[in-house]
Amino acid sequence: MPTLHEVRIEGGARVPYARSGGRSGLPTILVHGLTDSWRSFEGVMARLPGHLPALAPTLRGHGDAARPAGPYDLPALAGEVLGLMDALAIDRAMVVGHSMGAAVSLRLAADHPDRVAGLALLGGFATLDGNPVAVELRAAVDGLVDPVDPGFAREFQASTLARPVPGAFLDMVVDESLKVPAFVWKAALAGLFATDTALDRVTAPTLILWGDRDALLPRAGQAALAAALTGASLVVFAGAGHGLHWEDPARTAAELARFHARLGEGAARRRAS
Repeated sequence: MPTLHEVRIEGGARVPYARSGGRSGLPTILVHGLTDSWRSFEGVMARLPGHLPALAPTLRGHGDAARPAGPYDLPALAGEVLGLMDALAIDRAMVVGHSMGAAVSLRLAADHPDRVAGLALLGGFATLDGNPVAVELRAAVDGLVDPVDPGFAREFQASTLARPVPGAFLDMVVDESLKVPAFVWKAALAGLFATDTALDRVTAPTLILWGDRDALLPRAGQAALAAALTGASLVVFAGAGHGLHWEDPARTAAELARFHARLGEGAARRRAS
């Protein structure tokens, strides 16, 4: 089971995070999606190799983190991940992000390439501009008021799935979404439309995981994302949706572990040369 912690980062913000695995080797940082929390990666963390150090923060406005008035754009959210790394003296990490977390991870890798040894993007994207599903979601989110309707939160989370997940797990992620006030739903989603992921500045080796029944992100966008990132590889989860790490946490963990091992082998070769 992960252990729960929190740190104060520069500027005084409180960042809760979960930790599992060992304490040596390249850390893996897992960054959740919109209205999720560290618990989005609970199933994956349970299936990662026991020696692999893994940390999953909860970003501002989400879960049990603080809820400042803002900002909620990509630079601010990436800054929280960087702040976590600084507070824990993590020089470099493999950074994994799902959906919004993938955009945050891309921006972190673009702004601080020396801190990101590798990227894994689950349901990632270069932009949401012109995406009809995302545009429709934003229109619905812009109409939210507090308290957020539980039915809306459940429909939102269920829409990310192509295959069933345990009912208790879905209940949990819906409960996490209901912790998020309406203004954070709006601001975080608006930030995804407004902020550049800066793909041209990303140099880290990248693994892209995508479910071929993702209702939000079509395959063409995944191919374009892979083409825009030097040396990126695309792995397709047949029959999976946008929440592929919920539907198949075992395969997700296995793919991440293999990628982590490749990063370690590459670092060893560079040291030996």
